[in-house]
Amino acid sequence: MPESRPNTSSPRRVGVREFRGNLTSFLQQVQDGQRFVLTSHHKVVAEIGPPSSDVGARKPGALRGRIKIADDFDSLPADLLKAMEDGA
Repeated sequence: MPESRPNTSSPRRVGVREFRGNLTSFLQQVQDGQRFVLTSHHKVVAEIGPPSSDVGARKPGALRGRIKIADDFDSLPADLLKAMEDGA
């Protein structure tokens, strides 16, 4: 099990297999501010760290009244329906 490390200036390199095997511990370290560079076969494949400050929480209903559905949304033109049925 990986030990907690203080936040450092450069991200810690971790293999994908080790990261996956200790996911909960690594995610706790990310919450504490640690950053990681994930590697697979010595190649960097991803970086993981705390979210930037501009990432906010979702606000349900934020688009209410802004999305319009066309009146013919769930109707299919007759020629298209025929083409689909003939191919079956």
